[in-house]
Amino acid sequence: MTASDEALLAGMAADDPDAAAVFVRRHQARVYGVALFVVGIPAVAEEVAQETFVRAWRHADAFDPRRGRATTWLLAIARHAAIDVLRVRRDVPVDPVVMVETIADPDRLAERVVTGTTVHAALARVPREQATAVVLAAVFGLSGAEIAERTGVPLGTAKTRIRLGLRHLRDELASTREVDIP
Repeated sequence: MTASDEALLAGMAADDPDAAAVFVRRHQARVYGVALFVVGIPAVAEEVAQETFVRAWRHADAFDPRRGRATTWLLAIARHAAIDVLRVRRDVPVDPVVMVETIADPDRLAERVVTGTTVHAALARVPREQATAVVLAAVFGLSGAEIAERTGVPLGTAKTRIRLGLRHLRDELASTREVDIP
């Protein structure tokens, strides 16, 4: 019988290298896939994946299974590490439309990766202000307040645009029948 992710994280928190090795082997492909999808450069994605597992090891004791699944926690770390890299590497052009899928449920991100054309087409059907808010939040990790400041709208308007934009994008992607979005 294989150990659960939660048990492996508990082992990592106790500095058990065997638990860490099993955990990394189990999730390395998904973490790398998320990193590659966000940063778009294989070598950088490898660095992000490595940083993800270092952060997971360092903060394994902070994982709380009552707040969600271990996979969700780990892929959120990967997403944030990748976004951190994008923030630092502003000189590298990144197509935010292609990365919009990072807003998806981290548990199923690898399963939901759709072609850039599909996402681009779906995003093109979302009202422009909402699409901009979604990309700023999902890809660049900006808060509602930061989006409000950058776009010159009240905070409530920025939050509404994000919420409605996510809803529209989900509906558009679901209508393509290429992805199953709850």
